[in-house]
Amino acid sequence: MTQVETRSAAATAVAGPPTKKRRHLREATTGWLFVLPFVVLLVAFLLLPMAYALKLSLYRSTLIEGEHFAFLENYTQAFKDPLVREGVVRVIVFGLVQTPVMIGIALLAALLIDHATSRFSRFFRLAAFVPYAVPVVIGTLMWGFLYSENVGPFNSVLHIDFLSSDVVLASLGNVVTWQWAGYNMIVLYAALQGLPREVYESARIDGAGPAQIAWRIKTPMISSAIVLATLFTILGTLQFFTEPLILQPLNPGSITQHYTPNVYAFNQAFSFQQYNYSAAISFLLGAVVFVGSYIFLFATRKRSAL
Repeated sequence: MTQVETRSAAATAVAGPPTKKRRHLREATTGWLFVLPFVVLLVAFLLLPMAYALKLSLYRSTLIEGEHFAFLENYTQAFKDPLVREGVVRVIVFGLVQTPVMIGIALLAALLIDHATSRFSRFFRLAAFVPYAVPVVIGTLMWGFLYSENVGPFNSVLHIDFLSSDVVLASLGNVVTWQWAGYNMIVLYAALQGLPREVYESARIDGAGPAQIAWRIKTPMISSAIVLATLFTILGTLQFFTEPLILQPLNPGSITQHYTPNVYAFNQAFSFQQYNYSAAISFLLGAVVFVGSYIFLFATRKRSAL
């Protein structure tokens, strides 16, 4: 090999790695540029507000002392507050009843639509999903009109005050189920569509009927999707806020200002200007949501891949 060829090979060997390194750097930069809008929104609208709320929860503001560092005094007060405990117990009871009902309705609807082969199945999917497309505030106002004691059609026919203290929790559960069952149904239906159809044919050959296929084959095979939908429902239930807040003016005696922890925190902040205490209640509720979600995932870890 000549001296010129040797120098050329050496130059190529030296120039090779930097070229490859530059290509990887360019690819990484391109990837970060795609992620950058999400990171900016995450920091600006989630992390920074949470950090500010956490700071508020650690301070107290009084007329005499002004704002001063209180550390965990707000959390201690919230933990001992009977109104907070009452709201937490209420949403837990609400979730224990409403979550199985909603997931059961969504699963039944998904199985029926998956079994149907007619041209109307697409219409039924759309009809079940429409309530989710309606904004929560508008849907709640609509149900408030239907529940109204004066102008609502339900009361004139059934003679039941759906916003009375004895029935209002079930009425709110009906609103939430109507709003979100279609969304959970779409999640479960999408999971059913991904199952291999050969399994159904084998079960039919073995003599299994539609109910057996649905209960013994389809349902266990989408257990991870059921767990995911249930987890979303639990998270939404523990953060119960919009429906009782919108319906509160219709019967303030039944839906109080501390009906749920979120409603209580909202009223503490915007009705009584107790921003520090409101932030502490919100973070305490966040801890309850985290613990409840972890317990549920731990209890269902063997049935799902989550």
